[in-house]
Parts: sequence; structure tokens; C-alpha cells
Amino acid sequence: MDSLGVKISALIAGLGIGGIAIALAAQTILGDLFSCFIIFFDRPFVTGDFIIIGEFKGTVDKIGLKTTRLISLGGEQLIFSNTDLTNSRIRNYKRMDRRRIVFEFGVIYQTTLTQLKKIPQIVEEIITQIPETTFDRAHFASYGDFSLNFEVVYYVNDRDYNKYMNIQQEINFQIKETFEKEGIEFAYPTQTLFLSNENKK
Repeated sequence: MDSLGVKISALIAGLGIGGIAIALAAQTILGDLFSCFIIFFDRPFVTGDFIIIGEFKGTVDKIGLKTTRLISLGGEQLIFSNTDLTNSRIRNYKRMDRRRIVFEFGVIYQTTLTQLKKIPQIVEEIITQIPETTFDRAHFASYGDFSLNFEVVYYVNDRDYNKYMNIQQEINFQIKETFEKEGIEFAYPTQTLFLSNENKK
């Protein structure tokens, strides 16, 4: 080959670089394949589960040898390498037995002490009588810039998101209705300006 004008050193160097490239490509492929077996046997998720990986979320559509495909809430397909998935923190909402809900609301500073003390009891009674909910707590939590703030915690004893939204909507309706009867007003951002007349003597 040398007599034919082939530079042996360049050929050997090229073969070495090509071998390294092939080895790296094979390593990636084998890594994804191994991750596929981990997903198959460990089952952190299965087809049909709703999962969140970082800022991405969707329903598992297909688990392949190299990639896993999700359908996002917007309808587009998200494709992840299996290695990325096994190296990530995955939140699987399909495995959730019940949903913990925290929500807040504020009332105006003119609310009387008697009315303030009634609010936690009002909220508890509303949530307790709604099926498939478990009341946890309701507290006068803080003094805000323009409102007296309450924090409420309860559980929806079902993983279905639409059911949670229906329950939260019903709670909101009933709180609004009861507050109107009790003369309790919700707060909204306001400012009080104090003006002085410098020309007044």
C-alpha cells in the first residue's frame, strides 16, 4: 500500500477516529436500549400514564427501544430518549391516589372580627358537604397589602383533574354565595391617597 502511494499513518489515524465515532454512537444506542429495559422492568410509567418531565408534560403514547413518545396537552408529540427519561425526575400523575389542594383568598380590611372568625367555619362546612373531598384546614394566614388573607387546604379523593376542577368551582360558587349573605367582601388591589392642601393656613 505504501508503494501504491497510500499514506499508512493517515489511514491508521482515520480508522482510529472512525472506530471512536462508531464506539460513541454504539454507546448511545446501547444506553438507550438498556434504559428501555429499565423502563420495561421497573415500570416508572406505562402507556397511557400522564407524566411530567421538567417543563414538559403529556400522556405516554409509545415506549420504543430508543425513544419514548408523549402526546402533550396541546396535541403535539414529544419525543425523549430513554436515557434522558431514566436520568430525569418523573412525576407520574396516573399513580396519584388523591390530590392535595391549596388555595387562598382575601377579604377587605373593613371585615369585622366577628366575620373573620366565621370564615374558617364557613369554608369547612362547604367543603365537608361536597362528596369525594376531605377537609384539612382553613386559617386566617396573613395581613396583605390590601387584604386579610386566608389559606385553605383540602383533598380531592380522586386523581381525575376535571373532577378536581368541578369541585373547586363548586366551592368557589358556595363561598361567594355565603359571603354575600354574611356581608363579607372579597378584596381587590386598592390604594388610598392622602392629599394635603399646602396653601391652607
